[in-house]
Amino acid sequence: MKYLDEYRDPTQVKLLLQKIKESVNQPWVIMEICGGQTHSFLRHGLNALLPPQIELVHGPGCPVCVTPLEQIDKAIAIASRPEVIFTSYGDMLRVPGSSTDLFSVRAKGGDVRVVYSPLEAVQLADAHPDKEVVFFAIGFETTAPANAMAVLLAQRKGIRNFSMITAQVRVPPAMEAILQAASCRVQGFLAAGHVCAVMGFHEYLPLAEKYQVPIVVTGFEPIDLLQGLYATIRQLEAGHAQVENQYQRAVNQQGNTAAQQSIQQAFQPVDRKWRGIGTITKSGWGLRPELAALDAELKFEVQDLLSQESPLCIAGEILQGLKKTVECPAFGKKCTPQNPLGAPMVSSEGACAAYYRYH
Repeated sequence: MKYLDEYRDPTQVKLLLQKIKESVNQPWVIMEICGGQTHSFLRHGLNALLPPQIELVHGPGCPVCVTPLEQIDKAIAIASRPEVIFTSYGDMLRVPGSSTDLFSVRAKGGDVRVVYSPLEAVQLADAHPDKEVVFFAIGFETTAPANAMAVLLAQRKGIRNFSMITAQVRVPPAMEAILQAASCRVQGFLAAGHVCAVMGFHEYLPLAEKYQVPIVVTGFEPIDLLQGLYATIRQLEAGHAQVENQYQRAVNQQGNTAAQQSIQQAFQPVDRKWRGIGTITKSGWGLRPELAALDAELKFEVQDLLSQESPLCIAGEILQGLKKTVECPAFGKKCTPQNPLGAPMVSSEGACAAYYRYH
């Protein structure tokens, strides 16, 4: 299959692994930002084939994983109301809140539905004027254009019974927060190709220069990842800190400007809390003031709800590259995909779920 099979060619994988082994002379800590990259590394066994000098750590690139606990609790509170049809992507139904999850709300009779696009939720609202339809808008820059289109469409059509819980987050501020931390161990980044397909990679240029870290945009297939690693290691060994684009078949520096315009029409930068990490300045998007009527937190008056994280879950440390999944005392014991303590164990892009499934 074009753009798939050739990026899984075993011969090329072996050649790249050999090049990496020949290039590395000292230990390096490299973070793959996206959970999709993490799953690909583990699913294909690439991490076990790398030389021991290379340590991969897993970044906060899973949107389900970084959605804060109180956002889950707000969603549960709204979904439990009899007049509400609550819509979400499937991953979110099993993410634990303080005491329950959206799947349990549905099991008890709540009208919680899985959708594959926020536009489906707008259509539901149009078809059920007697119900309040709420969409749980999570994600990085990748999902932001579709979520923006949904609220703009609802506003244009005058659909008053549609609203959105907005939990959109942005990658560059999270990377900078990691780099600013005194405990930071990261010396290079593999940036997420699908995010950059929307936003480009121009925002990474000042980060690479300011913090002197190489950043390489990659795809998600084995050869994508190994090419990205090879480029990162060559920079580190040479003392360079630049942004490179391995994923040229899908990404350019400026990104998708039409998608960016839609985002700007619907959202504005806001401070956002990340699960297990805390608040990062201007790291999220919130609805613009003129779209406040579509803000579900305001409509259902849950904006002030606060929640306490489980002390057993070390997801925040894992997502900052400070600890490994297998260092968690609850991993595979008190925390499993069937009974997760935190989102990284239940999300399809979660680091804990990847280790549980493939290792």
